[in-house]
Amino acid sequence: MNAESPAHLRQLAVEAVRRLQTSGFTAYWAGGCVRDIQLGREPKDFDVATNATPDQVAGLFPGSVMVGKSFGVVRAPVSGVFFDVATFRTDLSYSDGRRPDAVCFSDPPTDAARRDFTINALFYDPVRDHILDFAGGMEDLTRRVIRFVGNPRQRIQEDHLRMLRAVRFAATLDFSLEPGTASAIRDNAALIT
Repeated sequence: MNAESPAHLRQLAVEAVRRLQTSGFTAYWAGGCVRDIQLGREPKDFDVATNATPDQVAGLFPGSVMVGKSFGVVRAPVSGVFFDVATFRTDLSYSDGRRPDAVCFSDPPTDAARRDFTINALFYDPVRDHILDFAGGMEDLTRRVIRFVGNPRQRIQEDHLRMLRAVRFAATLDFSLEPGTASAIRDNAALIT
């Protein structure tokens, strides 16, 4: 995504969070970058989650690109490097087994509850060096387990691709599938076609 050095990319990602926070918004790194840092891996990119609306984000980051305004996602530049900045949200109904029909903006605990796996539902405040874990992701990282957030069958019904992602994460991270997650994947495997 970027030709930036990992240290420089991280510094710019901290600046993205700091800019939102100094403007009065809540902002954290979210998802895979937090997981990777906790595992001692270098993140390939940094996603930011905030309570700022897409229009507010765009106002703070001139040159922003609205890639998914209806879903609360803005590509925001910091010194020429773009970061995905998403407004905390909850997903409403899913009719295609892949993407939500609509979203409502929410707060960090609600946003974490709609994510795929506990290890991807972590937030990190790089300014204050603080992790927020609303779904038990840190315990699952320690136990090296892939577990759906909440009801595994519901997570699969929302997005069938999550079954493949679970298996991919288990293989690439050398984690095991939590029994309820594995059972739900076996029971719903035909949906992936």
